[in-house]
Amino acid sequence: MGNQTQVAILIVLLGLSVPGFAQDPVLSGIRTIDKVFQENCAVCHGERMQGSAQGTALVGLELAHGDSMTELTNSVSKGFPQAGMPAWGDVFTEQELKSMALWIPENRDGLLYSEFNLNSDLALPEEPIATEKYTIVVETLVDGLDPLPYSIAALPDGSLLLTEKMRGLRIISPEGEKSDFITGTPDVFDAGRKGGGGLFYGQGWLLDVAVHPNYAENGWIYLHHTDRCEDCNALSRKVDRSVSMNRIVRGRIKDGAWINEEVIWQADVEHYGASSDVASGGRTTFDPEGYVFFSVGMRNRDAIQNLAFPDGKIHRLHDDGRIPTDNPFTGHESALQSIWSYGHRSPQGLKFESNTRELWGTEHGPRGGDEINLLKPGKNYGWPLFSKGQNYNGSEVAHGRQESEVELSDIEQPVVDWTPSPAVSSFVFYRGDAFPAWQDDMLVGTLKAADFVRVKIVDGELVEQETLIADLSRIRDVEIDRRGLIYLLLEHEGGSKIVKVQPVDSPSLAGANQ
Repeated sequence: MGNQTQVAILIVLLGLSVPGFAQDPVLSGIRTIDKVFQENCAVCHGERMQGSAQGTALVGLELAHGDSMTELTNSVSKGFPQAGMPAWGDVFTEQELKSMALWIPENRDGLLYSEFNLNSDLALPEEPIATEKYTIVVETLVDGLDPLPYSIAALPDGSLLLTEKMRGLRIISPEGEKSDFITGTPDVFDAGRKGGGGLFYGQGWLLDVAVHPNYAENGWIYLHHTDRCEDCNALSRKVDRSVSMNRIVRGRIKDGAWINEEVIWQADVEHYGASSDVASGGRTTFDPEGYVFFSVGMRNRDAIQNLAFPDGKIHRLHDDGRIPTDNPFTGHESALQSIWSYGHRSPQGLKFESNTRELWGTEHGPRGGDEINLLKPGKNYGWPLFSKGQNYNGSEVAHGRQESEVELSDIEQPVVDWTPSPAVSSFVFYRGDAFPAWQDDMLVGTLKAADFVRVKIVDGELVEQETLIADLSRIRDVEIDRRGLIYLLLEHEGGSKIVKVQPVDSPSLAGANQ
């Protein structure tokens, strides 16, 4: 299956529409950039960018004139006539120049937009890894998990809560033993199907699990799932299929059973949609006062900029579901009162930084434009009007812009932009004794890149970025236990696992596993 067909199928399955994609589905409109490259550049640089007698390779070596988006756009546009490379600025459209400047690093970094790294080998590093500040080791805590896990959360006794999208909730002991699935949790469904690129699509999934800040006293555990129903709204009857929408519940676990369930947030059933839950976002976090924040992704792209809909928003509630009176849209008659921020595409991580009292999130762009955002109340983060990335066919992200009065200056810009897209996933702010030099840094997972990355942000500015572990596996979630050890939830088609990351030279951890 070609890249074009894979991406077209992905768009159809998500229930989205993208300029340049016809309904059959076949790409149309703007020429796809791989075709532009083959028609104009491959004769010199090789069909796979490996170089030829006429031109240098574009992969596997350092580029003499730089490999940033700005540098590559300039190189392609102006050329280097003295070296035999013509200028292409009068041949390619402006958008084709930008897309070429993205296509080259996508190939250089192995981050093609149509490849999702679902079934590459999952082999843990056998030797310690030297990072800038620590030498670390990676070891398996538990393996043999479902291929589609989503979340882990640490409990005070050292065990981990684990969600598997299509199976349910279970507990992993400190020694790595798996409990049976907790009975009585919200229903989940495994009636999905594989689509373009090998991604799995479905509805009715269990997503995030979060522990109340005062769990030791109240025992509350929060589950973020997608509530699925059939014949329940006009859309489900029109398309004759199920629809779903994010929902937040809380409950307690006793003797292997889910009890005392309360619905904390549920959208009006008319907002339930037919798109796959891969677009649902589905993260949850708390601030120290017990306010709960949660993300709803781009289930209905046309609703993201509309404050009357939950789609593409971050929401904020009291821990019992009440609307805080100081939410930014409280009192706006047409707006959902739970909304904290809007204009979000595919939120993948969500955490409250208690030291600075700031809410942060990670988010998938399309081709390029993965983001780390400081999530400010009432702010618009741009999707689908603007993005630093591009649509999958290389066209500019501008859906609905002509009908909107929103300008680029109205959009809150990301603190970190990742282009090409590593498929950024979840993250934590490090707190603990095991890695004191990383205190307050963001530890970020990625899916497509399969890298584990440390990011330091000071006063809203990126000051340091380090890849701690490269090419590991799709990292779906990151967690810290009470000792400061790091746990990564690795998603893999052949069986997922949870691994533990710890320093090799910390005497204080000598008995950590006992």
